[in-house]
Amino acid sequence: MRALQAEAFSIASLRLVEQPVPQVRRGEILIRIKAASINYRDLAILSGTYMPQLKLPYVPASDACGVVEQVGEGVTRFKAGDRVIPVYIQGWRDGALTQEQRSGGSLGAPLTGVLQDYIVVPAEEAVHAPAYLSDAECATLPIAALTAWSCLQQGGLQAGQTVLVQGTGGVALFAAQFAKVAGARVIGLTSSAPKAELLKKLGAETVINYRDQPEWGPEVRKATDGRGVDIVVETTGSSLSQSLTAVKFGGFIGVIGFVGGYETPLNIKQLIVPMIRMHGVVVGSRAALESMIRMMSMHQLRPVIDSSFPLAQAPDALRRMEQGAHSGKIVITMD
Repeated sequence: MRALQAEAFSIASLRLVEQPVPQVRRGEILIRIKAASINYRDLAILSGTYMPQLKLPYVPASDACGVVEQVGEGVTRFKAGDRVIPVYIQGWRDGALTQEQRSGGSLGAPLTGVLQDYIVVPAEEAVHAPAYLSDAECATLPIAALTAWSCLQQGGLQAGQTVLVQGTGGVALFAAQFAKVAGARVIGLTSSAPKAELLKKLGAETVINYRDQPEWGPEVRKATDGRGVDIVVETTGSSLSQSLTAVKFGGFIGVIGFVGGYETPLNIKQLIVPMIRMHGVVVGSRAALESMIRMMSMHQLRPVIDSSFPLAQAPDALRRMEQGAHSGKIVITMD
């Protein structure tokens, strides 16, 4: 089978190689990958800053949809021919995430990634793909969609509340869609008129251009009559001080990303005085993924796909993400 390997910590080191198809053992399923999607995490790992001790070479990417080719002995959860989505953090089926699961259970590093023709996972570590979505659309769900869903759930989203989303990456657009169907008001941040139009199309009532308004926190408060938003989906990391300005007294900031960097200065009074809840959000369990898929199916929500690349052009897909030129998810197809 084909596999895309990173021989060093760089996009330029990615090479297509031939490997044997993995063998199925008891309790496992062999999945023929049909489509994958990339996340900012994949770029961070390839930069060498996120997991510098990762053993090389490795196969990147964690999110995929495929077809079950073979089931191992004792498997009843799936049969050959089923469309499935592997769970990003293998072993996290429900409840609280453990440190061991967090550090050692993720596809795409340290576990082998999905940019290869076949992967093997335990049958308990995959879910059925929703029938109304394409393989490419299903491949966007394990990290981006589930992170957005978990953030809003942990924030206690209710109808009538206001949610702030940052940018037009996958998580932000999923969060905007999920908040809208829950009956919440959405405020979006972006950098251009076309991206603002996309946010409005997905239901954002107010969009603020953060290039024109780098101190956008007060602008968000103005848009909420001084009250502030109930939930901030913080994908940037470096904008936390502005998010603390934008959020209401007792509001929630879900910190899910670091596209702006790993460090940011904070005024602790902004956190303590208004009693802000700030929580690091790590995707979600298999049970949460299944719950989210049921919700999406009920509302027939569709992921926003920016672009699609064949496996041989996966480095170009990663460069597009690196340039920040995308809106929505970037997909890699295997056919």
